[in-house]
Amino acid sequence: MRETSIDALEVVLLHSNDIHSRLELAAKMASYIEEERRRYGSDHVLTVDIGDHMDRMRVETEGSDGLVNIALLNASGYEVVTIGNNEGLTFTPEHLAEAYGERAKFQTICANFHYSSNGERPSWLAPYAIINKGPYRIGLIGATAAFAEFYKLLGWDVSDPLKAIAEQAAFLRDKVDVLIVMSHLGLPMDRRMAEEIKGLDLVLGGHTHHLLEEPELIGQTYLCAAGKFGDYIGRVVIGMDPITKRPTFRAECVPMAALEEQPEAAAIIGRFRAAGQRRLSRVIARLSAPLPAIAERESPLGNLLAAGLRRWTDAEIGIVNAGQLLGGLAAGDVTAGDIHALCPSPINPCRMRLRGRALRQALEESLLVEYKNKPIRGFGFRGIVLGTLAVDGIEIRWNEEAEPLNKITSILINGQSLEDECDYVVGTIDMFTFGVGYETIKSGTDVRYYLPGFIRDVLERELQESSALSDCQRIRWMASDTQSR
Repeated sequence: MRETSIDALEVVLLHSNDIHSRLELAAKMASYIEEERRRYGSDHVLTVDIGDHMDRMRVETEGSDGLVNIALLNASGYEVVTIGNNEGLTFTPEHLAEAYGERAKFQTICANFHYSSNGERPSWLAPYAIINKGPYRIGLIGATAAFAEFYKLLGWDVSDPLKAIAEQAAFLRDKVDVLIVMSHLGLPMDRRMAEEIKGLDLVLGGHTHHLLEEPELIGQTYLCAAGKFGDYIGRVVIGMDPITKRPTFRAECVPMAALEEQPEAAAIIGRFRAAGQRRLSRVIARLSAPLPAIAERESPLGNLLAAGLRRWTDAEIGIVNAGQLLGGLAAGDVTAGDIHALCPSPINPCRMRLRGRALRQALEESLLVEYKNKPIRGFGFRGIVLGTLAVDGIEIRWNEEAEPLNKITSILINGQSLEDECDYVVGTIDMFTFGVGYETIKSGTDVRYYLPGFIRDVLERELQESSALSDCQRIRWMASDTQSR
């Protein structure tokens, strides 16, 4: 239970993580943070965020390149922030420079994030921060998950986080009273960190969306985390044991649902929503007929996206799960906002070489209800279910009455029968390379990712091609008995 007062020798640390642009809950957090400061005084309250505050699924974030999130963090009085993969991988270096270098009123820290060109950090980023609160010097080290291959394509070198944290911890330990890591690394890495790196007092975690309603203690290091989406804010009361001279922590996670949105924060959201809607109102295509999208079976918009991935990556075959599309398009004007609404996932195109048998297995699985209706969470996916596979460059015949995983009777690629031991160049999505959904696609080799483009950029380009709009009506999946599906 929250204290009604704290000792003069104590400090309240508030921490959030993985809000993913649930902006209304961020506005409720602003109310809570404001109340804590009013109750205990700003010199006894420290507020930090552990990354993935931004998520381009929201029109306010998409339409402002993340500036709505910065405005909310500023208005809430956050003092230190680290970046998550949603910030680092879905925004360009120029976007990050404007957000954190020009707009942010807080310190941004990350110890394992550098320019790949020269190994330096950007001017807006430091490896650590030292904040004076109450009687304590509090050291904070930031670290983010090392998706090195993806970051390299955006001009970043994201190095081994544990090595970077260890170096900063050794530097800071005798300079601060309390040493904290703001870790966007996930719970398994946080536990390993606590076991391997000496001198850490507290790890505030994120990335894997774990909720620690009570802190874990590993050795002499405490682990805390506040779940996901702003459902909770973490609250840690920091004190000092007079005998051991070591920090003490009383930690809890406070639910946000019942709170009111702070009026200033709510106004920020409304203002950016209107601006985002204006920005995304540009017309990119005019359709003479609707383009349906259906998750459980072949549909024109799914075919269009699969064909676009094939062309975008210069591949033989295009393949994507139909669940990436949350709806179809009506006849008439199509705006950028329409495309964002039906394809909000910040997922990138990729190209790979895939063995025929792995492709055959995925296609067979895509005919099964348990795959079509499979819920997917994380890995950039902002849909609901996996959906069947939309394809291009392939013609498939199948028998609905046959046994599961033996329904396909023929697969033609460029007019030739698919060979199980042959490799094919496939244009698809990065999500599959993580082993999500159709897991055999993960076995692809010579993988190349296409950043910073998203699959909605692919869709936008295809919608402007009359030949693509015509070809997406062509049937790729043909039921053996009816010659159509």
